[in-house]
Amino acid sequence: MTMDKKITIVDLQEMKEKGEKITMLTAYDYPTARILDQCGVEVLLIGDSVGNVVMGTDNTLPVTTDEIIYHTKAVVRGRKRALIVADMPFMSYQVSVEEAKREAGKLIKKGGAEAVKLEGGENMEEVIRAICDIDVPVMGHIGLTPQSIHRMGGYKVQGKEEKQREKLLADALAVERAGAFSVVLEAVPLSLAREITRTLKIPTIGIGAGIHCDGQVLVIHDLLGLSGGFRPKFVKQYVNLEAEITKAVNKFLTEVKKEKFPTDDHSFH
Repeated sequence: MTMDKKITIVDLQEMKEKGEKITMLTAYDYPTARILDQCGVEVLLIGDSVGNVVMGTDNTLPVTTDEIIYHTKAVVRGRKRALIVADMPFMSYQVSVEEAKREAGKLIKKGGAEAVKLEGGENMEEVIRAICDIDVPVMGHIGLTPQSIHRMGGYKVQGKEEKQREKLLADALAVERAGAFSVVLEAVPLSLAREITRTLKIPTIGIGAGIHCDGQVLVIHDLLGLSGGFRPKFVKQYVNLEAEITKAVNKFLTEVKKEKFPTDDHSFH
């Protein structure tokens, strides 16, 4: 895949067929989107995780469609190549099929997204199909679905028991059958993710689902070390930016207090 080629859902399908891994990261603002796009990340996700890592909420449930649209617009301005996928937040698609289509359309028309992502399997098959039928590409999301935190009793690995495994495989097949172009597998055992990936014709994107998925996604704040002490088992922190930012800010504070900044170099005469 050349670095100047615009990524589409067709490209992701071709990557699966060729065995080329897909990379996806969350982005919520212009500068982050610009950097990730220049690095060659294929998919930028405006996740409802914006609630946790940007807005400071305890979970993703309070996030609204308008807030996703706001952040999507910023990300779109920063990218030239990556595919833009926007999360459909809690209660934007669960009430009715008609409302789901309307809210998905807003993310495309107002936000500039090129696809939407929603959580659920068999229970959302009708909704996924309806959104796909109006030419809005859909990425599915099964396994640990953060919008279902209260039903699941917290952030727990899904699919350990045989009954759960069968349910998740059925969910994956329902998502594909409904017309989704890919599906996120979150916090499921490695062996189950491998089985689902081998079974589906569409790409799987893993997060806490092992190496056998067709691609991998992380929340950018987790990757960069900006999530405080919160670090799930499946997260790899590639740098500790919190420590670097703290060091820089403390140096600024010291230099201002001691009148070492600004110097003549930073002043006008």
